[in-house]
Amino acid sequence: MSEEKNTYTMVDPITGNLAFKLFWFEDNSYFDHLQRNNFFSIIWIKEGEGKLKSDFSTYDYEVDTMLAFTPYQPFMLTSDINISGVAIQFHPDFFCIHKHHKEVSCSGILFDNIYHPPYIKIDEASASTFNIMLSQIKTEMQNNALAQYEILVSYLKIFLITASRLKSQQQALEQGTDKKDKEPYILNNLKEAIDAHYKTKHTASDYADMLNISAKALARITKTHFNKTISNLIAERIIIEAKRELYLTNKPIKEIAYELGYDDEYYFSRFFKTNADVSPQLYRDTVGFGRASA
Repeated sequence: MSEEKNTYTMVDPITGNLAFKLFWFEDNSYFDHLQRNNFFSIIWIKEGEGKLKSDFSTYDYEVDTMLAFTPYQPFMLTSDINISGVAIQFHPDFFCIHKHHKEVSCSGILFDNIYHPPYIKIDEASASTFNIMLSQIKTEMQNNALAQYEILVSYLKIFLITASRLKSQQQALEQGTDKKDKEPYILNNLKEAIDAHYKTKHTASDYADMLNISAKALARITKTHFNKTISNLIAERIIIEAKRELYLTNKPIKEIAYELGYDDEYYFSRFFKTNADVSPQLYRDTVGFGRASA
């Protein structure tokens, strides 16, 4: 355990890598360059505003925005003014959301949600709740006592569940305001089609044909609502599944590639590296595979 001002870090004694970290930041020097970390990140912006660049899109962020990123998900925060806030970072070996998605319900909501921006808005009541939890985590990290790991994991689970519930509520409100629009109906069909066929259908035209809509019209609707192209969505969905397989199984990369519709392992590896900026093997080596036991 190390401590420096408002930084509290737990290191994996076996690998020597970051396990869990809580820190407060007073400027943007942490995030003003491209991030591709081998751990999960949750960043709560408490002061300031600016632009978030993540994956294939750019978003606005402001005060009381909470951002969430998966291992090797690219992101960068830019701002013309000072930003400050608090961040939690944890390695999958400390707590793996893939293994515990039924417990914390954040896979596909808080993380790995390709159809919504990677953030939530924090209201006053939620801010109070999160601040209490952060205080508890900080206190526990200063107290190197019996079962510290177990308690920190419990606090992290509660934090993730609370954030996931909030994001689910906000998504439901957004969907409610769009019900009169026929476009969300088409987009819902697109979501279902991608989730059902991403392993076998990899082109935008495949989905336009499936939904009986012109490729141009579908591209316009997708860009307007998701701020991404159809090809972006398909690629992100494939990468999410590839990362899950690389972490949760010991399958050879060739087998994972084949299951995702790629006969050529080397083509798949290039596709993965293009979209994740890391090779499948390096992802497995640095993120680990299946070692998390919490």
